Amino acid sequence: MNSQELTHFLQQLHYPNLEKTLEELHLLGRIHVNNAHASIELLTSNNDSFTTLKTFLERTLQHRFNQLDIHAKTPEDHAMQYGHTAQPNNRAPYAKNIIAVTSGKGGVGKSTVSVNLAISLAKKGYRVGLLDSDVYGPNIPRLTNTDTERIRWNDNNQMIPSENFGLKIMSVALTTPRSDTPLVWRSSVAVSALIQFLEDVAWGTLDFLVIDMPPGTGDIQLTMAQELPITAAVLVTTPQIVATDDVSRAIMMFKDIGVPMAGIIENMSYFIAPDTKIRYNIFGSGGGERIAQKYDVPFLGSIPLDMEIREASDSGEPPSALGSSEQKQYYDTLVEQMEAHVSFTL
Repeated sequence: MNSQELTHFLQQLHYPNLEKTLEELHLLGRIHVNNAHASIELLTSNNDSFTTLKTFLERTLQHRFNQLDIHAKTPEDHAMQYGHTAQPNNRAPYAKNIIAVTSGKGGVGKSTVSVNLAISLAKKGYRVGLLDSDVYGPNIPRLTNTDTERIRWNDNNQMIPSENFGLKIMSVALTTPRSDTPLVWRSSVAVSALIQFLEDVAWGTLDFLVIDMPPGTGDIQLTMAQELPITAAVLVTTPQIVATDDVSRAIMMFKDIGVPMAGIIENMSYFIAPDTKIRYNIFGSGGGERIAQKYDVPFLGSIPLDMEIREASDSGEPPSALGSSEQKQYYDTLVEQMEAHVSFTL
């Protein structure tokens, strides 16, 4: 195999767990073959990405060459200059407003709230994008009935977002070969992927970019605050004490890094038995309002624990778009409350 043949071979290889080739991802630099010695230059600014690709190429080419020299070169245009929370970068200049929907802990319905808030905004005539930044548990495609779609690219080498319910949607789940493919990534790789979703997606002009954040107070939350001028954060909790304990930490994080907060939403607030109409406070009561008062953050409202909302969400039929008038009103009211507490740019 000579230099030209090796170059052609490498250009056709797909990056591990992605449908994009190494050529399409612009990861190949100088390639040279001298007898049984191959030298391959990789264009990458990420150590974890380089290690993944180097291991993959060594395994692929081990029987073709006696010696492999695989090294990285970081071109200037691949350099990533991170911002900081006091003066964040703006990697989404196409979005007039950026809303980060987050929670202190998982399992409180944050993704469901993100989808339905975004749809309620779209119903008001706004241009809305929805970014799933929960890379280890990406649920947005299932909730928006786009889970069978896979990533597509336009002529400008930009990813084309999926579209449904008036939203433009991007999620790492759309890039994997199968829906159950795990992303065993270090946080630096996950952050790099999210930066690419901000910069290399054909979002068009947006009035709102709603970001479904992962739970907790980790790397991704900090990076989004450094790389985006977040207009407001929405915090989702249940009334349960362990949930409000965790959302308290999220509130303090946003206060510390100077991100404005639109308010708190109490999800799964109560349950109305369909047969007796008796109300049950399964996870306790008033937790969201108490935490809002404690930290002087607006309380935007509550959403009940509704079996129909759960079933519709699992089926990719968001209640804000396809539910009953009462279910739609839950989320429409939350948007009205957000607009009352935040001065959005429109």
